[in-house]
Amino acid sequence: MITRRSFLIASTATVSAPFIARGQTQEIGERIGRLPQLHSLQIQRGEDVIFAQAPRGPGLDRPANIKSCSKSIVALLLGTAIDKQEITSVEATLQDVAPRLLPPNATPGSEKITMEDLVTLRAGLERTSGSNYGAWINSPNWIADALTRPMVAEPGQRMLYSTGSTHILGAALTEATGQSLLTLARARLGTPLGIEIPAWTQDPQGYYLGGNEMALTPRSMLKIAVLLRDKGVFASNQVIPESWVAASTKAYGRSQFSGLGYGYGWFLSPSGYALARGYGGQIIAAHHGRNLAIAITSDPTRPARSAGYFGDLIRLLDGPVLNLA
Repeated sequence: MITRRSFLIASTATVSAPFIARGQTQEIGERIGRLPQLHSLQIQRGEDVIFAQAPRGPGLDRPANIKSCSKSIVALLLGTAIDKQEITSVEATLQDVAPRLLPPNATPGSEKITMEDLVTLRAGLERTSGSNYGAWINSPNWIADALTRPMVAEPGQRMLYSTGSTHILGAALTEATGQSLLTLARARLGTPLGIEIPAWTQDPQGYYLGGNEMALTPRSMLKIAVLLRDKGVFASNQVIPESWVAASTKAYGRSQFSGLGYGYGWFLSPSGYALARGYGGQIIAAHHGRNLAIAITSDPTRPARSAGYFGDLIRLLDGPVLNLA
């Protein structure tokens, strides 16, 4: 149902948009009215926010759980750590970067897993996501649990979507830099982008969860989309190395669920989007070629499968949103 509040938001966005786009933004408004899971949608073309509606949920200025979009944030932080030489390269192994994380009974070969294996979700270890997620987060040591799971693929080969891999990566960043993931996120993204990053879930050992449960306002999500779209630049400052953004938007694997390519923490669509994707339909999307940045929040309690609601969102992005460029 379109409320008076969302109508006013939509009206403001439409008035500020160039005249040529008004019919197209009206079509988008009608489309999202038929997506009951969707909480908010923002579209920025160049420097102009040409669409901003929050027909449901808490609005654009209150934090939303971005779920697994967190994985893409951690990937950006890895780029800053390599740029600062806190980690030598993506080829650095877990043994090199954070040997303290390896439990005595670690699965043989886990010490050779590289930062690139972790950030591309190709660690080879049995997944901790999906049906394994509950048992994993109920374990007394999330990192040890992930690192003692059996090897089901050769590291660096097959993409295995697993929050445990990104959690290990986040903990490795903490060990390498001497700073918590929260401190890193606030200093290296929050301050340069002018966004608030609230504290979020920590594991039993105190490491911030590296692949889930972060919260950002939808407006903050849009700024991260702009950052990626503009090759790591925000407000004329190079926040993330351009070379890292280029490497992040190259496919190293492919999701068995959606068929999308996967780079350094970002899904890659055939139409040219780089996407952070979170459970329920949370999306941070950038399209450099079309000069578009998009942020979507949705009901975080309902699934968004590739054959269902997430597919609807992709069709929205590939159709009327892409036509705005």
